[in-house]
Amino acid sequence: MSKDIDRTPGLGLGATVAGAHRHLVGQYSPVAVGVLVLGLMLLAAILAPVLGTVDPLALNPQQRLKPPSEANWFGTDQFGRDLWSRTLFGTRVSLVVGVAVATLSILIGLAVGLVAGYVRMLDGVVMRIMDGLMAIPGILLAIALVSLSGASQLTVIVSITVPEIPRIVRLVRSVVLTVREEPYVEAAIALGTRVPLILTRHVLPNCVPPMIVQATYVCASAMLTEAILSFLGAGTPPEIPSWGNMMAEGRAFFVVAPRIVLFPGAALALTILAINVLGDDLRDRLDPKLAKRI
Repeated sequence: MSKDIDRTPGLGLGATVAGAHRHLVGQYSPVAVGVLVLGLMLLAAILAPVLGTVDPLALNPQQRLKPPSEANWFGTDQFGRDLWSRTLFGTRVSLVVGVAVATLSILIGLAVGLVAGYVRMLDGVVMRIMDGLMAIPGILLAIALVSLSGASQLTVIVSITVPEIPRIVRLVRSVVLTVREEPYVEAAIALGTRVPLILTRHVLPNCVPPMIVQATYVCASAMLTEAILSFLGAGTPPEIPSWGNMMAEGRAFFVVAPRIVLFPGAALALTILAINVLGDDLRDRLDPKLAKRI
């Protein structure tokens, strides 16, 4: 009976169409669009000097507040600077800050979380310090650090990294607390395996998947925080063409030339959205429970 059903032309055609539909949906899923957008932003940052740009700092008062044209694709700002060039070069600032903050916070948080979760004597002390840092709003802590150290890209990276570390530590600690009770870890301890070897061989591999997912969210959050700091005047120096600086400078001319704010704002929103979509997909694929449903 099943063979007769399998040979039914209508059912075979329906199965073929359904398979093709699933293939197209998978091919044009939001994840693919997010990866494409993120790839385009990365290429724009790398190839910015050869993509029809000019010096993003060059002033030309005679061309101030010009609308988009063949010479200036996005128009010009209140100082006559080319918005297309400034938007592309601003991609570099946001991506560098996002990747640097994600890398530093993951490395530091992973090391501290492993120690706090495995060494019971240090757990209470370390976590109370992390709780104290988390009690301070991240944006206020970042503003305070930038105010004390002065505005620079390195200062912004450090000031955004510090509030992100406690979140990473808490995540790693929760994983370590679960893994250290597993039979294979207890067997390694019974055999006299050294603690550093246990952490690197048995505990650390279990922390990598959630850390990869968390890194995407930290990267997106860092890019948004950098734009907020620059918008408030406590981020990168004003002469650096970052998206936050562009929006801060253009807010006074929003009624006359809203494009000064909209173009860098749209670029920031698209980049953060692409990173978050990628993070959601990685979470679904790296989580064993969710991966079975994909």
